[in-house]
Amino acid sequence: MGTESDSMLLLAAEAFQSKNFDLAADIYECQLAGVGDPGSRQDLMVKRGDALAFGGKFTEALDVYRQASETERLKPAQLANLIAYLSGSIRRQNAGGSRRSGGGGGEEEAAAAPPAPPGRAAAASATGGGHADFSCRICLSFLFEPVTLPCGHSFCKKCLERETRMKERPVVCKECKDNSPADEQSYRVNVMLSSLLAKWRPSLQQAGRLRREGNGLYADKKMEAALEKYNQAILIAPMDHILFSNRSQINSSLKHYEKALRDAETACSLKPRWSKGRVRKAQALVSLGRSEEALREYLECLSIEPDCRLAKIEAHKLLSHLLAPVTDQVPEHIADYSCIGSSRAHIKSSFSSPFQPLSPNLLSSESRLTSTPPALLMSGGRAPSFLLKRKRRSSEEKQEVEERGLERNDEHKRCRSEAVTGSSSCEVLDPSDVECSLCMRLFYEPVTTPCGHTFCLQCLKRCLDHNPKCPLCKEELSEYLIQRQYSKTVLMENLISKYLPSELMERQKIHQEEMAELSNLNKNVPIFVCTMAFPTVPCPLHIFEPCYRLMIRRCMETGTNCFGMCLADNLKGFADYGCLLEIRDVKFFSDGRSVADTIGGRRFKVIQHSERDGYNTADIEYLEDVKVEGVAERELQSLHDAVYDQALVWVNSLKAEQKERIEGHFGPMPEKDPELQVGPNGPSWCWWLLAVLPLEGRAQLPFLALTSLKDRLSGIRKVLLFMAQSRHR
Repeated sequence: MGTESDSMLLLAAEAFQSKNFDLAADIYECQLAGVGDPGSRQDLMVKRGDALAFGGKFTEALDVYRQASETERLKPAQLANLIAYLSGSIRRQNAGGSRRSGGGGGEEEAAAAPPAPPGRAAAASATGGGHADFSCRICLSFLFEPVTLPCGHSFCKKCLERETRMKERPVVCKECKDNSPADEQSYRVNVMLSSLLAKWRPSLQQAGRLRREGNGLYADKKMEAALEKYNQAILIAPMDHILFSNRSQINSSLKHYEKALRDAETACSLKPRWSKGRVRKAQALVSLGRSEEALREYLECLSIEPDCRLAKIEAHKLLSHLLAPVTDQVPEHIADYSCIGSSRAHIKSSFSSPFQPLSPNLLSSESRLTSTPPALLMSGGRAPSFLLKRKRRSSEEKQEVEERGLERNDEHKRCRSEAVTGSSSCEVLDPSDVECSLCMRLFYEPVTTPCGHTFCLQCLKRCLDHNPKCPLCKEELSEYLIQRQYSKTVLMENLISKYLPSELMERQKIHQEEMAELSNLNKNVPIFVCTMAFPTVPCPLHIFEPCYRLMIRRCMETGTNCFGMCLADNLKGFADYGCLLEIRDVKFFSDGRSVADTIGGRRFKVIQHSERDGYNTADIEYLEDVKVEGVAERELQSLHDAVYDQALVWVNSLKAEQKERIEGHFGPMPEKDPELQVGPNGPSWCWWLLAVLPLEGRAQLPFLALTSLKDRLSGIRKVLLFMAQSRHR
């Protein structure tokens, strides 16, 4: 029997997972008939309630939850699905309200909209005072002490530190979802952004300082002094929702619960889709004994931020408390919470009345979120007696509320007026404020180092070629150098693009002209003076000199991925003939060195020697083999086959270790090409053989200059004959 019951329960669980909620509810109902153990019975009833709720039979589900709570108070874990259902319902209703509102929504539309995706659109309304360009994506307020993550996005330092401590793992960027390797110790303030924001928005910067001072006083339990700091900050920045949210917490600590609620409501009105404001409001409501309204706010928070742990825990507790059996006797030690018990009693009485279907209108508008308690939501729109009593306020109470609202409005208007008249924010970005300290030009592709300093990307790379330290503070940047995560500072780039478009266009034009000049593979081609290189033959290089680090990087940035290789020459600096090398891959090390994997390409002749930024360059013309036909072609083929066979004999005569070492470096000897004269450089095996033959560079160089395949094959044959004769002696 037990096995059959287990099978049915497993089937019910699978039905629930596959969203066949009616089947799951029916199975749980059948299983209840044969269960006598109170604990098991309660567990089955909760699961049946979950299935009914998700199946759209919410009123029936509440009846089942009520019956389950009569056995024993429901544990928070047992209410997880109910919480998920309620918060999901609010989220869906808000989303539906947003779609119905059309295109003229304004602030009301923003209140009903689902959480915005990462990006600039989400930050566009981040600060109600029109400071969207300077907002933090975490707190949605003005950036204070901005820290730029390795991905290039900037956030408030305190926001990052709080996120790290709460989640006990590296912060995931709210903009791009990059799992930043930065830890709390490396959250260094972006010096350039901080000074720029202080100049642009001094009043908001001052409000941020007051907020930080207030937080310090609050941590020292100096509540009155902290409250005074926040009062001053709100006078300066009356549209900052965080100030009202934090002042709400201070008022709660001082047991000024009505003031705490008003501040929390203001924070929610300024930023309706901010989960923390909902939490503050819920906490104030709980302190005032309005637990059913608090539950509603926690559900709102979860509809915005489903992973908010605090909201989940408190919502579970409140719902468990509200569903628990009501007793007539209230212990003396909880006499102060008698109003909570009264609310529970009224909710219990409302549960016993016939249920109505859940009305979607109860979840749709922002105005109802603050006025409709969850008891009304749970009772399907039928107002229980305690709600009717609340509506019968005396005229004195109504007048007091209205007067209080008028006072608040007057205070906000006065604050806004003072903030506007007292602010001296700059409306024009001065190009000198956004200049790179290395090139003294407007930032182009600005990047910020872990130490908080900002430079043009190319300027920083050139400095790191010479020394792996910050050019300004000299902090070690070896780890930053090996990661090579040069992400542009998004906020800086956006500010320049928005406020200095003409200057940016001029800067881009200069950069594009430089890149066009560098990408020309006929004039001023970069030359690496080192060793012999041959077409189609690999040529690994160890790059350690600063000038060649710059050269290799430029080749990659221009997209050519090519540079010339020439032997050194005592008179001219480098030889008149060389081979173009193509970069296939580069491996970087923490000290700036690198190993470049390159392979030979076209041969060239140097027309003019020159120099640029410490490395050699040249104007070149490319070499190609002269093609032959008829009798000359047949003679060439015959010579080719004979020399190839001769080369195979020499290669096979090498010692095993020697041959293995050669093949490990250059690869195996290529096969004969079916067509001798297809490419500009002739058969690839010839170049492979020249690379592995024990010849000095000066002896190899003439082969590179030859444009006759016949002459090249004849020269190789002579070298092989000489090698064979030397072996026999």
